[in-house]
Amino acid sequence: MTTLEKGDIAPDFKLPRDSGKIQTLSGLRGHPVVLYFYPKDDTSGCTLEAHDFTELKPEFDKIGVTIIGMSPDKPEKHDKFKSKHDLDLILVSDEEKTTLNAYGVWVEKSMYGRKYMGVERSTFLIDKNGKIVEIWRKVKVPGHAKAVLDSAKAIA
Repeated sequence: MTTLEKGDIAPDFKLPRDSGKIQTLSGLRGHPVVLYFYPKDDTSGCTLEAHDFTELKPEFDKIGVTIIGMSPDKPEKHDKFKSKHDLDLILVSDEEKTTLNAYGVWVEKSMYGRKYMGVERSTFLIDKNGKIVEIWRKVKVPGHAKAVLDSAKAIA
């Protein structure tokens, strides 16, 4: 399993996103990026996290930071999720889990004694040169988007 650390160059990706477009990380060079990984569209924690980032998006925009959410859900599911909850974020689909593995967030999880593979809720703050400057793993949603914004202000 890959373990990225602060100071590492963030792995690039080229993946489908909402609205039928393709998203790359390298295409955003020159601007800081918040890349957050979440398990599944339209679940309570993931919806709350997306709402929190959407609510703070004007402040991220002011400092030139792009927010990208990524899960293994299909792009069409991202479109429905965004529309249903009025979300203003880029949502990227990694159905093959290539990028999820590259960032070390596709992990073995356990619920009620049953083990399964899933996304560990994590966020990476990437500077304008593509370097990881902050990592949050096993994220607890309440207050997380604000903490990310505070860290982003320091590099913007």
